[in-house]
Amino acid sequence: MAYLSHAELMGMGFKKIGNGVKISDKASIYEPEKISIDDYSRIDDFCVISGRVEIGKYCHITPMCLVAGGEPGVYLADFSTLAYGVKIFSQSDDYSGRTMVNSLVPKKYKDEIFKKVEIGRQVVIGANTVVLPGVIVAEGCAIGASALVLQSTRPWGMYVGIPARRIKERSKALLDLEKKFVNEVRDDSI
Repeated sequence: MAYLSHAELMGMGFKKIGNGVKISDKASIYEPEKISIDDYSRIDDFCVISGRVEIGKYCHITPMCLVAGGEPGVYLADFSTLAYGVKIFSQSDDYSGRTMVNSLVPKKYKDEIFKKVEIGRQVVIGANTVVLPGVIVAEGCAIGASALVLQSTRPWGMYVGIPARRIKERSKALLDLEKKFVNEVRDDSI
């Protein structure tokens, strides 16, 4: 995997780009002026990032993910991870049949849903999961592969299925590891 150079990243016109950010040269970035990426985060091959998106520190967006921030936005807090093929939408059409859904049709014929999506700190979202508009995936949650997240979650739970449902608690032991990691990184930079 080849990453864009620092000069290439700076030339794209991001709203904010942190230190040590890595973005694959095979990722597609649309409207970079609406996108903020904090320190040491990474976006891999064949990802599509568009619209209003804020990515925290040490976030990893693995290959083939879609983060469609649109106008309301998608917000990923520090240490969050999107596994292969995750799709996050902050906008959607009304599929009931009362309105049209084609993006080539004028808005007056449509009833679009616009709601921000928040992905909390230390969240991992499993491969091929879909997160729909208005969802808040609370801190520390783990979402199993191929889940459909229609509703917000409660912190530190493990969720699976279609629709996603909480099956058990997730350990908070990783918070101690996070502290050790952050201190280790801080000590190495001094």
